Amino acid sequence: MLLTGAQIIIKVLIEQGVDTVFGYPGGTVLNIYDELYKHSDRIKHYTTCHEQGASHAADGYARVTGKTGVVIATSGPGATNLVTGIANAYLDSTPLVAITGNVATTMLGRDSFQEVDISGITMPITKHNYLVKDIAGLAETLREAFALARSGRPGPVLIDVTKDVQTGTAEFSPASAPPPEKPASCFDQAQLDEAAKLIREAKRPYIYCGGGVVLSGASAELIAFADRIDAPIGLSIMGLTAVPYAHPRFLGMVGMHGRYGATKALYESDLLIAVGTRFSDRATGNKAEFMGDRKVLQIDIDPAEIGKNIGVTQSLVGDVKCVLAALMDAVPALAHKEWSDRVRYIKEHPDNNLEMNPKRLTPQSVIEGACRRMGDGTVATDVGQHQMWTTQYYQFKKPRTFVTSGGLGAMGFGLGAAIGACVGRNFQRTLLFTSDGSFHMNLSELATAVTNALPLVIVVLNNQVLGMVRQWQTLFFDGRYSNTSLDRKTDFVKLAEAFGAAGFRAGTIDAYEKCLDEAFKYDTPVLIDCTIDSDERVLPMIPPGGSINDIILR
Repeated sequence: MLLTGAQIIIKVLIEQGVDTVFGYPGGTVLNIYDELYKHSDRIKHYTTCHEQGASHAADGYARVTGKTGVVIATSGPGATNLVTGIANAYLDSTPLVAITGNVATTMLGRDSFQEVDISGITMPITKHNYLVKDIAGLAETLREAFALARSGRPGPVLIDVTKDVQTGTAEFSPASAPPPEKPASCFDQAQLDEAAKLIREAKRPYIYCGGGVVLSGASAELIAFADRIDAPIGLSIMGLTAVPYAHPRFLGMVGMHGRYGATKALYESDLLIAVGTRFSDRATGNKAEFMGDRKVLQIDIDPAEIGKNIGVTQSLVGDVKCVLAALMDAVPALAHKEWSDRVRYIKEHPDNNLEMNPKRLTPQSVIEGACRRMGDGTVATDVGQHQMWTTQYYQFKKPRTFVTSGGLGAMGFGLGAAIGACVGRNFQRTLLFTSDGSFHMNLSELATAVTNALPLVIVVLNNQVLGMVRQWQTLFFDGRYSNTSLDRKTDFVKLAEAFGAAGFRAGTIDAYEKCLDEAFKYDTPVLIDCTIDSDERVLPMIPPGGSINDIILR
């Protein structure tokens, strides 16, 4: 059948199972939006206040559903506004397809109105990108983009479509439903045997997991494997939710702001089994001390990650779920009573020895109070101290219920991501922990949440400073607080009401508990402004480039 390029784009989206997209209309994508209007019964479009919010929403949607997120933007500023969201998806391995419009092919390279080389700009932060100048290849390009976004290690793909390709016509042949992805494995029997030998010979094995476990849906396999080899589990920030907080083998997050027990046990292990993690500098600190004399078995779907940041003794390249299943067959049931007793003792060590005030509103009381009411619902965060407090105190129960910016650390990520996550969870209540610094960046998306009547509970930990930067200035810059004391006059309660949301304010634990009781009665957006001390710190903390020997506990 003969279709326009815009029609082909919508047809392929439907082929790929897309029923939700986020974006913002503009001149060079008007034809696409016209087709979206005609197919509104098949694809729901959520118009955000800013393209960055749309990209974060598509990211949040993808993380909770496991589907590929889709975002659409016009040329020029519309496309460049996506860049932070695309970079965030790239560093956190989120499957995302960004579709942008561009000026007509004959106008490319002429500094035309709202022309920008978005494919060139995003080349380092996408798995691949395309500039489509010939309608004949449009359908296959789109199909290939979706396959790339979700295959292997997931990530973002950008398709830039010129205006004339959208308005031109070409023959279109429908494709059958895409075949299910077959998990890839690139290891042989000899490598598997060597990995099994390392595990059998270890006296103090430790399993360190990242986002690859969550992406692979391998939580059950991970826990079964840990039981088989009698090993504790520590997680990176992206690995959180892979293991329930209450599971006896779970020690907590590892690294700069990880649990003391999780990091201490890792340092005392003799075999580190790294599963779907990239050994971020925030997790390792001083790499030489992190490595010590322990052996390392690294498991990852991306061969480029093997040995990239940490030297490895042996590696297995493949889908985490498949590799763990193979290891289960290759190793016998093991027991390490002395090690298990030691880990249990380490786990009971307090993370810090600060005195808790039962009346003063603290980050811990804020996080734990909301946690008690959320059950196994989805939690999103922005970036900063509140993010780290969430990783420490929130008791996650199920995979894919934590949405945060791990690799890029993008302030302003949270609200857009919470919107996308809430949509992806079919409008189930979603909780956002943010801060006055992060929330100011993209607070306009509150209008998006209100317009769509999303049941969001937004908890602002308000300390009137850029808390994490201030903490570093306190510890490493002799208290020189350069531009981190904001002293803004924003009234978040009135702001929420101005957007059409409900707003509450709390400065004590009792007041906060009452606010939560009220907030959880709403099926529309609610904001709670929580006043906390500007000198609250995230502890423990291993200084940058440090090790467990440098840990700050008080």
